[in-house]
Amino acid sequence: MKHVIFIAGLALALAYPAQAAEETKAETKKVCVDVKDKEGKPVKDAKTGKPKQSCKEVKVHKKHEGTKVEDAKKK
Repeated sequence: MKHVIFIAGLALALAYPAQAAEETKAETKKVCVDVKDKEGKPVKDAKTGKPKQSCKEVKVHKKHEGTKVEDAKKK
């Protein structure tokens, strides 16, 4: 009986971190901004002639809808 309980506990312990990792994956999006020099002018790439860009992956936060708070002075 001890072996059955041990196996069940081990299975739960190994399965839980996999579920937790799936739930915590955040949505991300790629954001690119033009690189500028000291004077504030965009830096151009020598080969393509297009402005250089600095890109990063950022998390997307969800907005939550709320209810309006009533004023305490109306009472």
